[in-house]
Amino acid sequence: MQRTIFNEDHEAYRKTIRDFIEKEVAPHHHEWEEMGHPPREFYNKLGELGVLGVQVPEEYGGGGETSLKWSAIAMEEASRAGVSFGNASVHTNLILPYLLAYATDEQKQRWLPGFASGEIMTAIAMTEPGTGSDLAGMATTAKLSDDGTHWILNGAKTFISGGALADLILVIARTSPASEEDRRGGLSILCVDTTSDGFAVGRKLNKIGMKASDTAELSFTDVKVPVADVLGEEGQAFGYLSHNLPQERLMIALGGYTTAAAALQFAIDYVKERTVFGKPVAAFQNTKFVLAECATEIEAMQVMTDRALELHDAGELSIADAAKAKLFCTEAAGRVIDKCLQLHGGYGYITEYPIARLYADTRVSRIYGGTSEVMKTIIAKSIGL
Repeated sequence: MQRTIFNEDHEAYRKTIRDFIEKEVAPHHHEWEEMGHPPREFYNKLGELGVLGVQVPEEYGGGGETSLKWSAIAMEEASRAGVSFGNASVHTNLILPYLLAYATDEQKQRWLPGFASGEIMTAIAMTEPGTGSDLAGMATTAKLSDDGTHWILNGAKTFISGGALADLILVIARTSPASEEDRRGGLSILCVDTTSDGFAVGRKLNKIGMKASDTAELSFTDVKVPVADVLGEEGQAFGYLSHNLPQERLMIALGGYTTAAAALQFAIDYVKERTVFGKPVAAFQNTKFVLAECATEIEAMQVMTDRALELHDAGELSIADAAKAKLFCTEAAGRVIDKCLQLHGGYGYITEYPIARLYADTRVSRIYGGTSEVMKTIIAKSIGL
């Protein structure tokens, strides 16, 4: 189906991203996977290109755009090439909304120019060992100093995307006890400078996929966080986190669509070239039927995410709508990429082929940002169950 959500400016941006990937990413991506992340200066290059600051207001050195379509284009082009931008998507699509919505003018002046340039890379630290999706059960605490000038932060976090290279980390901590009536109360967002005494990066976790994206364990031992570095109001973090969930889940849904679309193209190219029993794999009816099924699912994913993008830009994407998009697109991506890998035969299991990386990378999309089971619970509640 013909797409209508992008204009000429979007397509010009797409060409810029595609050229950048060809020159600066694709030739080095395998090295990044072995290293566990891109080199730190790569993010400065993204900043110079304008990718990190597209949605940062112009007064802070950004592009001043409000639409997520620019991020969708970058995601499509990275998937198309079988590469990633490390943790740039977390930085721009997950962290920035918090800073734009809840940072004070003074905090924006301090952080946003560096955010846009790549000088300040960010991460968010929510999950703790043993708590999983139960944020209300976290054990990380922050106590106000006797003189009231800073918080003293203690605790540990795990599965933190971008945590190894981040310069500023949004840490969710308990700043006051929870009540029996509201377990979610008393949580705050503290913005931690990673040069602070008592902050430490622990293990860099070795994942089955997303090898070019660092994921780390973090610890905080009597870390002093100035009261001026609390994001928003003390005790209101849970509401802030819930407010940003639709965008986070939409971006994961987009990742499902873009990787599935890339997998289809990789499979089409492969089966046309690969010969079995004297004829191309593409000539077999089974191949045609399998890829026809994949193309149809991808079309449905595209229509769903395009519509969700428009709803988000209009401020009308609901929590339930985002959950439906994430559930459908991530589950469908798993099916599609698996079928496309199968058509590669044994070569599909070799990591030098992009399809193998896509297969490993897509698995986590059904877990992070809320599991598929959590999405089903949200959707069921929205239909009165």
